[in-house]
Formats: sequence, C-alpha cells, structure tokens
Amino acid sequence: MTATPEQNLADLDAGSLAARYADGTLTPSEVAESVLARVAEREPELNALYLFEPDEVRADAAASTARWRAGAPRSAFDGVPVTVKENIARAGRPKPSGTAIPNPPVPDRNAPTTDRLLEAGTVIVGSTTMPDWGMLSSGVSSLHGITRGALDPAHTSGGSSAGAGTAAAAGYGPFHIGTDIGGSIRLPGSWQGVAALKPSEGLIPLDVPYAGRAAGPLTRTAADAIRLMSIVARPDPRDYLTRPYAEMDWSTEPLSPVGLRVAVQLDAGSGLPVEPDTRAFIEAAAERFASAGATVEPLDPFVPADVLDGLVDFWRSRSYADLEPLSDADRARVLPFIVEWCAAGAGFSAAQTVRNRGMVDEMARLTRAATSPYDLVLSPVTPVAAFAAEDPMPITDPLATMGHISFTVPYNMSGQPAVSIGAGIQADGRTVGLQIAGPIGSDDRLLRVAHWFETVRGPGATVDWDAVR
Repeated sequence: MTATPEQNLADLDAGSLAARYADGTLTPSEVAESVLARVAEREPELNALYLFEPDEVRADAAASTARWRAGAPRSAFDGVPVTVKENIARAGRPKPSGTAIPNPPVPDRNAPTTDRLLEAGTVIVGSTTMPDWGMLSSGVSSLHGITRGALDPAHTSGGSSAGAGTAAAAGYGPFHIGTDIGGSIRLPGSWQGVAALKPSEGLIPLDVPYAGRAAGPLTRTAADAIRLMSIVARPDPRDYLTRPYAEMDWSTEPLSPVGLRVAVQLDAGSGLPVEPDTRAFIEAAAERFASAGATVEPLDPFVPADVLDGLVDFWRSRSYADLEPLSDADRARVLPFIVEWCAAGAGFSAAQTVRNRGMVDEMARLTRAATSPYDLVLSPVTPVAAFAAEDPMPITDPLATMGHISFTVPYNMSGQPAVSIGAGIQADGRTVGLQIAGPIGSDDRLLRVAHWFETVRGPGATVDWDAVR
C-alpha cells in the first residue's frame, strides 16, 4: 500500500527527529499522530501492543512540543516515541507477563528503565506483548493471542520480546526496549531484521534482576540503539547486579574492526544444526571483517549439550515454582505448551535442581574462558530462520531442550554484551542476524562496529523499511 506523508514520519530515526525538533521543522505532536496512524493501520494484524492509550500519547507529545517551543527540552530525544515490554514496570499499570491469569500485579512505581525514558521526555506509545512468563521464543500468548512478524505476518515475531521486535520493524517509532534471559532480544532482532542488543550485565538497571536477565534496545538501526543506550544505560541502586562501569562513548560514528582479533563460531556444540543459508551469511560477514583488516580465526564449540540442557531444566523448575501454587482454574488459563514445558520441572530432585542451577555458573565460566582472547566473536544469532507465527518455538516438543538458543544464551550467563545485526535476507524474504559479542563493558564499541557492518553489508542484507507497511 502507499503510505501518506504523515505515516512516513513514523519511519524517521531518532537522530532525524532530534534534529528537526531542535530546528523547529517538526513537532513531537506531528510525529505522534504519524505513529498512531501506523499503529491503527498495522496493529489489528500484528498485535504487538498490550497497553495502548492514544489520548495519553497525544497528551505526552503535546507536553513535549511545548517544552521544545519554550527552549527547555528534557533531553535531545524529548518527544521521540518509544515502547517498553510489558514486564518492564510502569507505575499503576498491570504487568501480566503474557499470561491470562486474572488479577496481574500492578506495580506502584516505575522500573529504572521507565524512569530514565520519562526523565528524557520520550513519549511512551505503549507496552508491548510477550508470551507466557517470557519462556517462549515467539509471540504466542494465552493473554494476547499471537503477535506476528512485521516483515511477513505469517512468520513469528520472535520472543520473548515479541511485541518489541514487531513494533520496531513496523515503525511504531524508533525506540523499543525488550528483555532477554537467553536470546529474547536478539531472536526477534534476527527474525525481523532489526538491531538488537543484549547489554553487559547490569548496564541497564532492572528492578527485578537475576542471573542472565538484561533489558536492551530493539531498533531499526544500530545508530538508534546507540542513542537509546545513551538514555537508559545509567546506574540505579534498585539493581543489585549493576556495577561501576567506565563511562561509555555513545558515538554514532561507525567503527571499523581494523586491527581487532575476531573469532568466528559456526558450531555451538549443542542445539539445532545451523541452516546452510545462515552459515553462508555468517561466513560472508566474517570475510567483510577480514577485508577490513581484522584478524579473523575460527572458534571451536565451548558449551557442551549437557550444560545447555541443565540450564533449560533449571528454568523449567523456576517456572514450575510459578505454576505450582496456582488454582486449577488459573493453571488452565496458562498456555498449554508452557504448562507441559515447566511441569517437567516438578520431577527433579532438590539435588538435581541445585546441579542444574550450577549450569548457570558453568556456562559463564566456559564462555568467558573461550572468548577472552578476542575483541569480538561472530556467530549466528540462531541456527534457523523465522518459523510460523502460530508455533511456540522452532522445536515444537515442550519436553525437548531449547536448541535454538545455543549461540545466544552463553552471553546471558557470562554477562557479556551481544548484538544482533542483519547479515542477510533469504530468497523467501526471511532475515538472518549476525551476532557480535565482546568483553563485558564494551557495549559502546560493539554497537559502533555493528553500525560499521551496516555500512558494508550491502543492499541485499538490508531491509527495505519503506516497503514494511
């Protein structure tokens, strides 16, 4: 379909919006109307938003417009539209975590990320959908139904940051925040062609931190991910896993990998085999790095299958702890796939559960040891391209391991940053992401290298965003 000029404003990146707000050629209210029009057009099919209050969006945009006119914006990105995943607390708004269980918790205060966004004056368009308890790699939810991919609604959104990935790809504004414990930001990134960062542990503070969990940006470009990080990557005492990181340089200048030592991992040592198209795209990306002057060498698998299996089994037990106290009526409201998946956790002894929990630490140890000689590690984000939107996982047996997260989850456990950036587009239109990982605290460099890769990967690997509407 042909987009109107009003709708095209929804496709402007945050840098362009900031510049035009500053010079007075565009207002946040005009952009908000464009985004609201895009949501009205695409949301009935895509189903990316859980909470969406257009009147509030207009009011917040009007307040931002007034601040710009008064010469008193809260930040350079005052008035830029943003979405947040539904499990990121917004005071007074329910947080159901994707399940249809009634009476979801209602937080009495914002998460740190929400506070940083509001302090910067961004306009929250809404909260985005997720699958039940965030334990699926799709947009299938007992509460929301199915969230679909914006590039092709027949395909999965990815998950668990399902709505965030779809909102980014569909153009519901430039900024989107998801969460990730095993790939939940990077999987939607790979399957919807957007830039997606799982940052260093504690760099973006959480109000519910635990080992492996992170919040991070999903944006159409690496430059916008950098801009969003400049807002939300700030310490907050509510996150006990945060640490005193050195100040980072959130420059949007592309950074060539010349002189860097770069590893390429094409076999994770566990999980699903890498599809031929995916392997070819990652090999081609590695050649781009070598041609730019990086020293590129292969990296052998470093996480055995039993470590991945033990971690997944620990997650089953943790989710069973949420399932077990529910009444029969409430348990029946949870997605059946999730019920079967986590009910398997009931069968583990206390000793086995402790051993399974130990796989978090073992995976962290193995990952740091294997990657420490390198400045960057390249790999697929996931072995497979996008699957049907109706499927909960690429592997549809709930008792099987999560064989599609073998490249992503190690960096959750090790606390290292890892970004997904588009590496190629298959003949059928499905996108494939390149994962670039680095040492803890190198997030700014990682994103600048990803931005560099965007400039050299070629048009055949770049989504035509003008066609995505």
